[in-house]
Amino acid sequence: MRFLAIMLAVVAATLAAPAAAEQWPIRNVRIIVPYPRGGNVDGAARILAGKLQERLGQPFIVENKPGSEGLAAGEAFAKSVNDGYTLFVSANGPVLFAPAINKRDAYQWKRDFAPITTISMTPLVLEVHPSVQARTAKEFFALVRERQGKVTMASPGAGTTNHLLGELAQSTLGVKWTTVQYRGNAPATNDLVAGHVQFAFDHISVALPYIKSGALRALAVTSAHRLSTLPNVPTFAELGYATFDAQSFTGLFAPAGTPAAVVETLHEVTAAILKDPAVVEKFTKLGAEAVIMTPAEFRTYLEGQDAKWLPVVRDADIKAD
Repeated sequence: MRFLAIMLAVVAATLAAPAAAEQWPIRNVRIIVPYPRGGNVDGAARILAGKLQERLGQPFIVENKPGSEGLAAGEAFAKSVNDGYTLFVSANGPVLFAPAINKRDAYQWKRDFAPITTISMTPLVLEVHPSVQARTAKEFFALVRERQGKVTMASPGAGTTNHLLGELAQSTLGVKWTTVQYRGNAPATNDLVAGHVQFAFDHISVALPYIKSGALRALAVTSAHRLSTLPNVPTFAELGYATFDAQSFTGLFAPAGTPAAVVETLHEVTAAILKDPAVVEKFTKLGAEAVIMTPAEFRTYLEGQDAKWLPVVRDADIKAD
């Protein structure tokens, strides 16, 4: 009888696991974001969280956890229980580069993260404070060359796409400026608007209101084509800087080992959300593009980004402060 009871318990537990996954979610879901409120990634996470809550009937709560170039948030996420109740919405830096920059194997995305889908792709814009005496990108780079090391650039953190593009630009052009690191897009942009620093490679989604108001001046964008929101601003490719093609992704991740049924549900629901014309319009107004990938496509994309940008991290010897 005891053996039969044990066998029945094992069978019940085996059946309960898929059932639990199918019933997901039955309580609050945390979405960890490795940046402060107000930036590109936080905006994408909040758009998605609201729609996931509407469609799945449980609260999706955004938890901002900035620090250590995203390593703190990434490590907390990697150590979380893989039951679908902790998710990660992040950009390039915390996913791909934070462990290398901090010289600590806190996590590896290939081992510890389950990519679900991209959420959005956002080009960057070279923007300057109005006090800078340059009306074009070529004039600006000439000014930088003339004042080697004295021009200051705002970066939202070591290893962000913004920072890496800055390092790539310096290496390609043979110029030098001083990079000032901040904890996120919002504080970096605030100091740029205040004139405490002189320029930035910033996300369109963050920069657009300031450019439209005249608080900042846009010189070039990293997209393949001119943006409808900034039709008079040329692309770097137009100007002959073909390698300056960086974009920042926001992506949705679950911890590795999360039940396949949960990952599938998250992908299907998120894909439906990102096809909603109202959601597409929200991202468009922010200067971003809603982009859907399958988990396999997202993994392949991340591998390509690793191959392109990790050499920049190594060559520039980028490290945490």
